[in-house]
Amino acid sequence: MHTVTATVAAVHAGAPVLPLVDAALQRCAGDTNNAVVRLLAERARAAAATVQARLTAGERPALAGVPVLVKDNLLVQGAPATAASRILEGFVAPYTATAVARLEAAGAVVVGHANMDEFAMGSSNERSVYGPVRNPRDPTRVPGGSSGGSAAAVAAGLVPVALGSDTGGSIRQPASLCGVVGYKPTYGAISRYGLIAYGSSLDQIGPLTTTVADAALVAHVMAGEDPADGTCARRAAIMPATLPGDPRAALRGARIGWVPAHVDGLQPAVRRTLDATKAALAEAGATLVEVALPREANAIPVYYVIATGEAASNLARFDGVRYGRRCADPADLHDLYARSRVEGFGPEVQRRIMLGTYVLSTGYYDAYYLQAQRVRRLLCDDFNAAFARCDAILGPVSPTTAWRLGEKTADPLQMYLADLFTLSANLAGLPGISVPCGSDEAGLPIGMQLQGAQWDDARLLSLAAGLEACVRSP
Repeated sequence: MHTVTATVAAVHAGAPVLPLVDAALQRCAGDTNNAVVRLLAERARAAAATVQARLTAGERPALAGVPVLVKDNLLVQGAPATAASRILEGFVAPYTATAVARLEAAGAVVVGHANMDEFAMGSSNERSVYGPVRNPRDPTRVPGGSSGGSAAAVAAGLVPVALGSDTGGSIRQPASLCGVVGYKPTYGAISRYGLIAYGSSLDQIGPLTTTVADAALVAHVMAGEDPADGTCARRAAIMPATLPGDPRAALRGARIGWVPAHVDGLQPAVRRTLDATKAALAEAGATLVEVALPREANAIPVYYVIATGEAASNLARFDGVRYGRRCADPADLHDLYARSRVEGFGPEVQRRIMLGTYVLSTGYYDAYYLQAQRVRRLLCDDFNAAFARCDAILGPVSPTTAWRLGEKTADPLQMYLADLFTLSANLAGLPGISVPCGSDEAGLPIGMQLQGAQWDDARLLSLAAGLEACVRSP
C-alpha cells in the first residue's frame, strides 16, 4: 500500500488520479473487517476529475489524489452521517466539516465513511449500529476504539490515511492495537466544526496513517484558525508539512521523560516493548528523564465525570423532533422524547447520558463536575512541571494488546481501563502520538505513545519520527 507521500509524488509525476481512487473504492468494497460503513463512489469520482483538472492546469495540490476515509461522525455535504447510531438514521449532512473540506481543497479524495463506536463512546468498536469492527491482524480481536474503523482500514491497506476523533484516546488506542500511527494534535489546533460532538472540551480530530511523516502532512493541511469554531486557536500552523531528512537527529540531546508508575499492570509484552523503546531512544542519543504525574491516577474518574456531563448536554439535541429518528405514533410530547431516545441510543450511550445528567444535576454539580474540573487543572499543572524537565513523555498507549471480541463488553469498568494512559492528554489539551514499536508473542501490535507540551506539536512530531526510525531500522 502506498503511503500518503508516495501517492502524492506519483500523482505529481503524472500518475492519473481516477485509477488511484477507483482502486481504493474497490479495496473498500472488499473490506472484510467491517471497517467501512459507507462508500461515496460517485462523489469520489467527481472529486478525482476535479483534482485531475487542477493538475492539468499546473497546480500541485499538497494531497493530490490521496484517497481518504473519514470517521462516521465527520460531516460530508450531501452524504449521511450517523455517528454509528440509530438516532441519526436518515440524516444527511448539509455541509462539510472544516477538517475534511481542507483535505479536499488540498486534493485529497474522500471515498467513504469508517465505522466507529456509537457517538465515539467506546474503546473496542463493538458499540456500533453497524456491528463490530475486526482487527486486520487477527479478526477474532477488537481493533480498539472509538476510531476502530479508521485504524482497521489503514492497517488493512484500504486507504493510506483515515480521519478519526480522539476524546480520551480514540485515535491513539486503536492505532496501537492495529499497528498504525495515530496522532492527536493539541486541542484547538484543528477545527471541530462539522464533528458530531461527544465531549466538546475533549474532542479533537486527527489522522491515522502508516508513517509519522504522513500524519504530519495531513495534520498540517487541516490545522489553522476557523471562524466557525470558537475553540480553534488563532495560531500559525503548528505542525510541519515535512519532517527533517534525518529523523534520528531530533533525538540527539532530546530529553525524553518517563513515568515509573506507567509500568504498573502492563501486559509483560507491553512492558518489554516499553523497556526496549527506552533503550533504543537512549542509544540514539536521547536522555531519559524520570518525571512524576501524581494526579494522573485520577484521570479516569475525572474524565468520566467531565466527558459524560458534556455528552449529556451535547446529546440533548437528539430528541426526535428536529432531525434523525422519531418513534412511531407517540402518545404525547413526553412519549415522543422518551421513546425516540430509548429506541435511537444504544446501551453505552444511554449509560453515559444518565451518568452525565446525574453529575450535572442540582445538588451534585459542585460535588462532581466542579470538583473534576479542579482536579483537571491540577493535572495540567503536573504536566507543566514535567515538561519543564523534558521535551516529551514516553509511555504505553494501552496496558494490553488487542483483546478478543466480546471479552470486555459485559464489564464497562474493564473497558474504561483500556484508556488509562491516553485520557490525560485530552484532559490537559496536549498533543499525543502512537507509534508502532513492536508486537507480542501472538504477533499483535504494540504502540508506544509520546506526549508533548501544548502547542509543541512540531517538536513532538520530529521526536516521533526519530522514534519510528529507531524501532523500524535499529
